[in-house]
Amino acid sequence: MGTFALCIRRSASSLASVCGRRVARAQAVSTIFNRWSLAPKPSLLRPFISSGFPYSTATERLQSDQTLVQVIDSELNHAFVVEDHDVEEETTASSDFPFKIEDNTGHRTVTLTREYNGEHIKVEVSMPGLAMDENEDDMDDNEDGDERNEKVNESSIPLVVTVTKKSGLSLEFSCTAFPDEIVIDGLSVNPPENSSEEQLAYDGPDFQELDENMRKSFHKFLETRGIKAGATDFLYEYMMKKDSREYLLWLNKLKTFVQE
Repeated sequence: MGTFALCIRRSASSLASVCGRRVARAQAVSTIFNRWSLAPKPSLLRPFISSGFPYSTATERLQSDQTLVQVIDSELNHAFVVEDHDVEEETTASSDFPFKIEDNTGHRTVTLTREYNGEHIKVEVSMPGLAMDENEDDMDDNEDGDERNEKVNESSIPLVVTVTKKSGLSLEFSCTAFPDEIVIDGLSVNPPENSSEEQLAYDGPDFQELDENMRKSFHKFLETRGIKAGATDFLYEYMMKKDSREYLLWLNKLKTFVQE
């Protein structure tokens, strides 16, 4: 019995020692875990929040857009707008202007049309500008050269006049309208639009190379159909007003884009 009791006592002592070590280890692990859980953890958003770069860029863009809108508003306040009914009144009052005006918003050109003794006449009018002569540097210092120099500096309106017969055959004129005259720059004969016939290969000589009597006859041909210098002033004023209206619409579209 004495030996058996001694063995039991030693086993209890060893078990207590092992349990003590396990408890101490568990406490140590718990302490380490608690310390790690209390330590500050890096945030995934911290780099974006701390740099401040996106915020600065957004602010600069907003300020830039606001400045641009203010500039556009200032330009809108100075833009000249003409009411459409004013233009219609001028068109009706002009006896030297027998054309119907087709003015499509957003386009740089205006189309004039009329019927004349079985012919359909169409005139495509472009925005006014300064006439540019490619041979300006080659002008002689004579009276003809001086006159051409004056034409270069005059305001002008580009015109494309098409006179179409019932058969569909048409004569197309490229013209430049000055305040006191209309200059024919070139002409061509075109087949009907729906014709299988190919475009004529030979367009004829340069208009200025034609006989003087033929050139005068073609000018009279256009004058008879309403293409004459008397309509130039009206066309110039009309196209200037159209340019103002189109510019105003463009500014409003630009402002809408910036504000979106």
